[in-house]
Amino acid sequence: MNALSALAGAALILIVLIEGFETVVLPHIVFRRVRLTRFFYRGTWKAWSLMVCGAFAPGRRREIFLSLYGPLSLIILLGLWAALLVSGFALLYYSIAGVFGGAKTGNAGFSGCLYYSGTTFFTLGLGDVLPMAPWAKALTVLEAGTGFGFLAIFINYLPPLNQFFYNRETPVSALSARVGAPVSAFAILDRHIAGQNLDVLHQLLYDWERWASELHESHLAYPVLAYFRSEHEDQSWLMALTAVMDTCAFIMSGMEGACKCQAELTFSMSMHTLTDLSSVFHCPPVRPDSPSVPDSPPVHERLSPGELDHIRLKMLEKGFSGLPDAGDMHKKLAQLRLRYEPYVQALASRFHMAVPPWVRKAQAEK
Repeated sequence: MNALSALAGAALILIVLIEGFETVVLPHIVFRRVRLTRFFYRGTWKAWSLMVCGAFAPGRRREIFLSLYGPLSLIILLGLWAALLVSGFALLYYSIAGVFGGAKTGNAGFSGCLYYSGTTFFTLGLGDVLPMAPWAKALTVLEAGTGFGFLAIFINYLPPLNQFFYNRETPVSALSARVGAPVSAFAILDRHIAGQNLDVLHQLLYDWERWASELHESHLAYPVLAYFRSEHEDQSWLMALTAVMDTCAFIMSGMEGACKCQAELTFSMSMHTLTDLSSVFHCPPVRPDSPSVPDSPPVHERLSPGELDHIRLKMLEKGFSGLPDAGDMHKKLAQLRLRYEPYVQALASRFHMAVPPWVRKAQAEK
């Protein structure tokens, strides 16, 4: 029994330390399939989202409760890791005969070992229970150092996580302020194309290529960031990324010149980000014949031929010429959309986020 307790305690400690290192310290994707953290987020997010979406209709209140999950999950995960480490060291203490002495406790059972492990891990040093055996003294020093280092590393992990979040949200908020919310490809094009002066649009696409690259690195290294939601219900990182990709697809299917070259670069980086995020979160792409995703239109209904004609007409009114035939453009655009929209739909379903329209209703009526 003592050997089994020691083995179980050592295994539990090792598992938690590896999980903590991979989640907090290691800055790249971990491909190991069996991970405690992965099971934690899969199970808790599914339960939380089902509870919230079942209790509230789409709207502000539901967004508020969904947005609580990201920060709350970090606190719960920290508590889970700490509880498992305390239990692991308690099993090690329990495996040593005659481990404790003191004013109140002689040879302690597992409950006494658990109490002593907790006070040692959080470096309380109450002194009412004392380690007697040499191995117990060594474990006490080891656990105190582990608890201090573990908590310090986790606390230092929070500031860069917040910085990544702000770096993600600042361009999203700026784009929403510039073109309105929810963002849409038509709003971006309508705002930035005047005559054929495309310098501003070119710069916008360049900035969003860099943004997609930063999103790729930060969200693959720290997937918990994907659960952090924007402040406004009609704004999200996925909506902004989709609208920019829609814009790139429109330019690639009907325009020439430097702006098209930049659109191809931005589209490629964004596509890379989408596919890798879908892989990390195990979200297989949703094809057009699949059931529609909650809170978003099916893939094939996002852009109707009438909406495409509306965008083309408005671009011509802005003074932009050289667009190809509507049929050819629609065919090219449909091929590009099938490359990225299935991944967008999958991630939207996973995180209960809306997919932006190509044309907002208010703009379609103008």
